[in-house]
Amino acid sequence: MASYGAVADYLLQDPWLVIWLAMATLAFALLRSRRRGAPPPLPPGPRPLPIIGNLLMMGQLTHRGLAAMSARYGGLVHLRMGRVHVVVASSPEHAREVLQAHDGELSNRPASIAIAYLTYGRADMAFSHYGHFWRQSTNLVRSIAAAVNAGDGDDGGSEAVVEIGELIFGLSKDVIFRAAFGTRGGGGGHGGELEILLQEFSRLFGAFNIGDFIPWLAWLDLNGLNGRLRAARAGLDDVIDRIIDEHVRDATPAGDEDADMVDDMLVFLDEGGRDESGGGGGDELQGTLRLTRDNIKGIIMDFVFGGTETVASAIEWAMAELLHSPTNLHRLQAELADVVGLNRHVTEDDLDKLPFLKSVAMETLRLHPPIPLLLHEASTDCVVGGYSIPKGSRVLVNVWSVGRDPAAWNGAGAGEFFPARFMPGGEAEGVDLRGGCFELLPFGSGRRACPAVVLGLYEMELVVARLVHAFDWAVPAGEVLDMGDGFGLTAPRAVRLRAVPTPRLTCEM
Repeated sequence: MASYGAVADYLLQDPWLVIWLAMATLAFALLRSRRRGAPPPLPPGPRPLPIIGNLLMMGQLTHRGLAAMSARYGGLVHLRMGRVHVVVASSPEHAREVLQAHDGELSNRPASIAIAYLTYGRADMAFSHYGHFWRQSTNLVRSIAAAVNAGDGDDGGSEAVVEIGELIFGLSKDVIFRAAFGTRGGGGGHGGELEILLQEFSRLFGAFNIGDFIPWLAWLDLNGLNGRLRAARAGLDDVIDRIIDEHVRDATPAGDEDADMVDDMLVFLDEGGRDESGGGGGDELQGTLRLTRDNIKGIIMDFVFGGTETVASAIEWAMAELLHSPTNLHRLQAELADVVGLNRHVTEDDLDKLPFLKSVAMETLRLHPPIPLLLHEASTDCVVGGYSIPKGSRVLVNVWSVGRDPAAWNGAGAGEFFPARFMPGGEAEGVDLRGGCFELLPFGSGRRACPAVVLGLYEMELVVARLVHAFDWAVPAGEVLDMGDGFGLTAPRAVRLRAVPTPRLTCEM
């Protein structure tokens, strides 16, 4: 006890020492309690600046730029764009965590100011319905054959140079427009108007808007987008209102052979313009689902915008890769000749007998996913890969980078077009592209996976099969095949594909 008294006497002689000891004890206790409850750190990434964060790096937020960033910082990268946290997953393991392990917390979609406005306040939803495809694919082959027969080349020789990229885009557009609007809208005067509007929509969806990242600057409209947004939506309102009014006036019962997508949706229109009980029988949806005009407009926009560009881009890339790799082109032609012969066209029933065709489609989608960056948003705080993802963060899955990951795709050969990897005995035999294998995610995975996987693959496989089967293809004389890509919501070819076809079939085109 005497020793304790001596210590107390010593401390009382120096009150500052007592104060410092007390403060050190308190600081140590606070530090321990904070460490116990501290959340994990944010993922690594470039250091943000005050207020604007990493906004000066906006030009690098492409699938290629983010892949380069991942090579430096790892498979999970964090950026702060103004007040918005952006997290990018670029490896199969992190894609699995985002799309499967945390699918519930990360299944929201972020909407920029432009997207929210142009989709009528997010009144749209994923919707897909194809029809009348067979006739359109036949017309594509016939149009190419007509170009060959006419010899309408632009190089002054006997070869007919076909703008195959334009033809493929036209096919996809016609198929989608007919499915959506039937003969009343798809073949009438609305198609051209909608095509122009959707091109402007695509530009606006990808445009940088400072208000998305620093909201208190949104009212300034520093990018001059507000006028363009109002004009684009007013134009879409005008066209689609006319289409809806035509369908209301010339009603076709839903489920009828001649019904199109608009007819099917009008059954659920929640206004007095159409009898909701007609045409649908006793479907349960009719008792629960109600759509406003804004819902229908948003769905039409989703359907036309999503179904045209993505499928056309995939088909064009497949043809470009085959032209760039004559060995694979000849192997596919040999398979088609063995299975189908040269005295008839490829039919839908042939597709399951053409394994190399399916491998070509899978390899194309691995290297050129229609949507290179999948957009998600955190609905709550969560932890991915040991790092914090704050609520409201935009979470991007770089599908383009995942499909070229050297650890998953044979090292240095990951960037090469090698369809045989998916054939029996190949390194990727049995890999599924419908969301079950996280090394290959062209259609996404989880709750936000593309609902039209089967239909999209069907169109891609059948068009590629019919083009490769019916013609030999070559790059125009004196030209070099450009394999560069662009960037937007999709990643189409930077330059539309041109090629010289030579007929192969002995039957009538």
